[in-house]
Amino acid sequence: MTDTAAEAPPRVGPASRVALHGLSMRRDRDEWIVGRMTTRTFVALPPAGALAVRLLGEGLSVARTQERLRADTGEEFDIADFVENLTALGFVARIDGRPLPDPEPPRASLPWLRPRHVRFALHPVLPVTVAVLLAAALVVLLLRPGLLPGYRDLLWSPHGSVVLLSGAAAGWTLLLAHELAHLVTARAAGVPGRMRLGTRLQFLVMQTDISGIELAPRRHRLTAYLSGIALNLTVASALVPVLAVTDPASAAHRLSAAALLLALMPLPFQLMVFTRTDVYFVLQDLTGCRDLYGDGLAYARYRYRRVLRVLRPGARAAEGDDPSARLPRHERRAVRVYSVVLVVGTALCLAFMAAVTLPLDIALLTRAVRGLSPGNTPAGYADSAAVLVTLGGVNVLWLVTKWRDHRARRHAKTVAHPRP
Repeated sequence: MTDTAAEAPPRVGPASRVALHGLSMRRDRDEWIVGRMTTRTFVALPPAGALAVRLLGEGLSVARTQERLRADTGEEFDIADFVENLTALGFVARIDGRPLPDPEPPRASLPWLRPRHVRFALHPVLPVTVAVLLAAALVVLLLRPGLLPGYRDLLWSPHGSVVLLSGAAAGWTLLLAHELAHLVTARAAGVPGRMRLGTRLQFLVMQTDISGIELAPRRHRLTAYLSGIALNLTVASALVPVLAVTDPASAAHRLSAAALLLALMPLPFQLMVFTRTDVYFVLQDLTGCRDLYGDGLAYARYRYRRVLRVLRPGARAAEGDDPSARLPRHERRAVRVYSVVLVVGTALCLAFMAAVTLPLDIALLTRAVRGLSPGNTPAGYADSAAVLVTLGGVNVLWLVTKWRDHRARRHAKTVAHPRP
């Protein structure tokens, strides 16, 4: 027997029995979400598929499971093929007593952090506390509107390099705290989670993969999605009393005003749902869509091919079928509306980059390079070096992250959802 044959999974026959890994299941409208928390792999199954998983997990053979499904539904299912699909997803531990290879699960960030350590993150009192702090801060600002900082408060130092470096340090610290809030909340729900750098159009972002949260109750899911925004609002709310009790001319007041603005600045970005922000995942959950971005992109491409065919009758543009037609009605409406937001938002975002961001970055980098030429003052050298390190470093990091994600997508293998 060759090594290849020895490594091949055993053949699934009518008498085969399978042992499943620890799976979690929850009902979601007319379907069931089934998956493994450890591998963050999950699928949506019809009720018959969820029943098949339960019966197989109870130790019934393939033939017996098929008979039970036929008796309960009146339909015929190919359970052997269903088991093979479950095996491809990594849900099957053994077939007829023979262990199957189980790839190492994705590495989690802060693996030492256990759900019992952060159970407080899902306590119902926590969002109430955040709401009270936010309301108190708003009352203070309404009574004393002069405390509301403006963009000039970011220029708290006369030295541009100090402002730039301190702003970058504070911004990335808040960003890390934002993502830690997602990780901690997901970990409280038993989801491993992993933090890493990513890109959203022209933006370099830090993102936390908490896809296993799909298996948690809705309150836990929404809490995990909104925990980062809640942390930013909490930091900003806690700084308002500091502004109220400090002298506007003091360093503490200026630094607090700058920190408050830095805490609030990422929040408008969350409204850019076409870049799959935290608010996007909330919308996806509330609309009951499985993949709002992917389905919206597929529908936008379909509409583009239709327009292209009308404008260029002689062009060979395969129109294909409407990809949204296969979706349930509530998903279909959401996907079609989102596709408009996706196209318009992406176009405006890229146009802004081409018209403003890119020319500004080039101008700043060019000025910084010229500032390193002989004859400049020490302060001028420091400012130029700060711009090159901060702005140039961010752009290089964006390119490296974009290339890494591109390679990962190119080598990713798509596994079809199993249907019994």
